[in-house]
Amino acid sequence: MDKVKPDVAIVVYNDHGLNFSLDMVPTFTIGAAPTYDNEDEGWGLKTMPPVPGDPELSWHIIEQLVKNEFDIAIAQEMKVDHGLIVPIQVIWPDADTWPIQVVPVAVNTVQHPIPSAKRCFDLGKVIGDAVRSYPEDKKVVVFGTGGMSHQLQGQRSGFINKKFDLDFMAKMVDQPEELTKLTTTDLIRDAGSEGVELIMWLTMRAALGKKVKHLHSNYHAPISNTGSGVVLLEPAD
Repeated sequence: MDKVKPDVAIVVYNDHGLNFSLDMVPTFTIGAAPTYDNEDEGWGLKTMPPVPGDPELSWHIIEQLVKNEFDIAIAQEMKVDHGLIVPIQVIWPDADTWPIQVVPVAVNTVQHPIPSAKRCFDLGKVIGDAVRSYPEDKKVVVFGTGGMSHQLQGQRSGFINKKFDLDFMAKMVDQPEELTKLTTTDLIRDAGSEGVELIMWLTMRAALGKKVKHLHSNYHAPISNTGSGVVLLEPAD
């Protein structure tokens, strides 16, 4: 990131009850606020400052999504939690002020029915087209967040499927359409009940275009009961 120096990060993540309760969960929500307050820190951790938004780019993406028949929720005020904060904090660990603006894209992975892998992939296609058609010259990165295989409750609590995770990461590069065939049932069976968060990776992948360069990847299964992977991709078309 020091080399690319992006202006904006589109962060695809899931809200953990901060904005939406189980009584009201939009399938897709796009933030269009000038700033986003972090209200998910605590436990002795450093409180992070509000994250600056890019309302103009947000509205451009929103308009393109609606034009392409995505019925989304629009949030002109929005709190953000660890789903958004942790990824950008990992990338910029020493920042006292955020070096980028963000566009939050919140995907429902909590209240069933959740969107399909294909629907999330199609969402990413429109987001990518919107960014490429944006008239301002800005460098944009897209983060697809969410744990890989994991399950936090029930008889399979602690479930991790390394083979599935590694296969998913490999297909992300040049066979992402194969991953869109996975149903919610497939994902829960092979990646655990919380492994469905992988649909957010597909939104990121589709936004990058058909062909990508694979720059880096790594996988680790820590004691935290979540398969953890990172894939760094760059558009090639």
